[in-house]
Amino acid sequence: MSENAVRGEVLSCDDAVGAIGFSSFPMRDGKIVEELTYLRAEVKRLRMALDRQTSDLNTLLKQRGFIIYKKEPSGDLLIPAKKYLSRYYRMLHKYSFRLFLRDVIKHQDRFGPEEVTRYASLSVTKDYIDYLVTIKLLKRTPKGYTLAKRPVTSFGPTLEWYIAEIFKREFGSEAAWGVKFKRPNVGGDYDVIAKFDGSLISIEVKSSPPKQIYDSEIAAFLDRAEDLAPAVTVFFIDTELRMKDKLVPMFEKELNQRYDRPPKAIRMERELFQFGDRIFILNAKESIIQNMEKVMRWHFQRSAGLQ
Repeated sequence: MSENAVRGEVLSCDDAVGAIGFSSFPMRDGKIVEELTYLRAEVKRLRMALDRQTSDLNTLLKQRGFIIYKKEPSGDLLIPAKKYLSRYYRMLHKYSFRLFLRDVIKHQDRFGPEEVTRYASLSVTKDYIDYLVTIKLLKRTPKGYTLAKRPVTSFGPTLEWYIAEIFKREFGSEAAWGVKFKRPNVGGDYDVIAKFDGSLISIEVKSSPPKQIYDSEIAAFLDRAEDLAPAVTVFFIDTELRMKDKLVPMFEKELNQRYDRPPKAIRMERELFQFGDRIFILNAKESIIQNMEKVMRWHFQRSAGLQ
């Protein structure tokens, strides 16, 4: 099957999923949910087929003069052994679980359930603790719990790993996280880089709330985007707080300083915003996967000339 034929089939299935959506029907309607699940799986299969007909991620990078010299550092990575990974990945879909993990890291030397209950009930927190003990990320001690692997200085690498896994597992894409290049003018690393629909996608991943994001970080993000020139670049913050109040004005200010005719902020929906065809801001409200899907679907339709 040719690349254009595969692309057409993907678009057809993608349109069907997007037009219906899981949230359009009650979950008790098993037949509709089953059909939507099949369509999503078919979209993933077709995208993987399309990926095989296009250049791999390393080639896309080399075409831009980028060669990876470091990636995916394991020092601060908080993930279990391979046999536990699939469920752990699904657990990370829950915002409360991700916030719980941040508190565990904060109190990693010793803590009790009451110290990590800011974002979930005590009952749910105890379930989370038992789960981490089961998968050997936590150890029970006479005085409480400790991380099995210490020190872990930040939740950031685990969140980057999770976002890369979303692209691999949900979109059938090639992805890498914690990527470093040797570049003469633009420093810093790229949190997540993925190949989607034969195009290069970059994602900046922030675990800090919007109030802890500074102008210099926006400028560095845009510098890296200009240097790499991906088809889509996403600024993602793992929060359910509003983007409009602080982040969007910060982007508008920086873009106004860079360009005579800067792209305007457009609200795609809720707290998902885009600037022109390439720059997107999104948070974790509702679902990270659904929000990423909306951006990727927009890109896919634009590639097909429908946007």
